[in-house]
Parts: sequence; structure tokens; C-alpha cells
Amino acid sequence: MTPGSHARPTEDGPARPERPRRRWGAWRVGTPLVVLLCGGLFVVSAHNSQGTDLRPGRYTDLASLVGSEARDYGALQAQVKSLNADIATLTSSVNDSEVQRYQRRVAKLEDPAGLVPRTGPGVTVTLSDAPADVINNTTRDLNYLVVHQQDIQAVVNAMWEAGATAVTVQGQRIVSTTGIKCEGNAVQLQGVPYSQPYRISAVGDQTALLNAIAGDRYLQVYREQAADPSISVGWDLQLEDSITAPAYDGLLDLNYAKPLK
Repeated sequence: MTPGSHARPTEDGPARPERPRRRWGAWRVGTPLVVLLCGGLFVVSAHNSQGTDLRPGRYTDLASLVGSEARDYGALQAQVKSLNADIATLTSSVNDSEVQRYQRRVAKLEDPAGLVPRTGPGVTVTLSDAPADVINNTTRDLNYLVVHQQDIQAVVNAMWEAGATAVTVQGQRIVSTTGIKCEGNAVQLQGVPYSQPYRISAVGDQTALLNAIAGDRYLQVYREQAADPSISVGWDLQLEDSITAPAYDGLLDLNYAKPLK
């Protein structure tokens, strides 16, 4: 018998050493709690990610990110288009004289609002950033070497001034509520991010379009910088025999901020 141990007598024989009692350590309680917490975190992460990767380091390539966002938007846009078609079908089936009167008024406004496709001769302007070798070796401010939203807006405004019947940017129809915004190294148009080059097309009288673009002071400065080898931002203008501008199929209502009460 080891010193300090105790013996419990028994009826069947001599006393035997008593086994030391095991103490419940903190780890016996802590381990199950840690496992439960980890499981809870996995569930929360899976719910928040909605099947995507929550790690921002995954998106290191800007072009891939822009393409992914554009595809997601395209899928949602197709769903909206399908739902709008269902609404139009149901609306046209309503046999009510007042409803039909409003439908005729709406039909007259669809073309000027950009909701009807347009096809005809026109002009296409393509803007692009300076070549990579110029950007990498320049001592200038890099803002001179990339396309900005105001550059795209200047081309669009000149086309409208020339009386264009339809204008598109990256194939998207431009309407009165369209916003062109810079998002980092990309431009966001109607919720879709696009990387350069930016293709701007207008359906209309070619002579009027050329004169308006040539006479715009902002675009004159841009073209001067495009011809400067130390800047070399991209500028290309092409006459087109036929341009098809699709109907605008985005949101028709205006979204704006509201003050908190």
C-alpha cells in the first residue's frame, strides 16, 4: 500500500487499495462547448455566403470580378424581363375601356422613352486606357492615362446634342435616368460594372454626329491627349452602316435617398 492511500475493508477478503477518484477537468466541459461554437459558426457562414466564397482574397483579378458581377446581373435581368412579359400579358387581357386608354398613351411614350429598339446608320466611338507600357513607365499623374466617367458622358452628350435617336454604351440602351459612375478601375452602368474599352454607339444622322463630336471642346482636349505619345489614351471613331440599339429593359422607377426620421 502506498503512503497516503486508504483501504476499504470487505466481507470477502482482506482490504484492497481504494482507486483514486478522477476529477472532472475544465477541458471536459470546454471541449464540447468549442465543438458546438465551431458548428454554429459553420452554419452562419454557410447561410451568409449563399454558396459564394466569403474570403475577399479570392477576387484578385478585376476583369474576372467584373465578368462575374455582370453575369449575375444578366441572370437577374432575364428574370425581370420574364416577369415583365407576364405582367404585360395579364394587363393586355383586361377588358376595360379605361385601362385600354392608358395602354394607348403608354404605347405612344415608349419610343421616346427608349423602350423600343432602334436600327439605322450611325457612329461608334471607342475609349480605352493608355497601353500598359505607357502606364508602367510614365511620370505623369495616372488620371491622365485612364478613361473616366466624364469622358464617356461627354461623348454621350455630344451624340444627344446631334439629335441621335438612340445611344448605347457597351450595348446597353441609355435613357434619361441612366447613371454612368466610376467604380474603382471599372465603370458601372445601370448596376452592371464594365471594364475598358468602352464602346459608345449612336443611331442618327452621321454628319450631325461627326460635327457635334468634333466641335465639343471637352472631346477636343481628349483627342489631343490621345495623340500625345506620353498619354496615349485610346480614341477610335467609326462610321457604321447599321447600328441596332436594343430597347431599355432596366428599372423604370427612380430610387433616391430619404432622410431618417
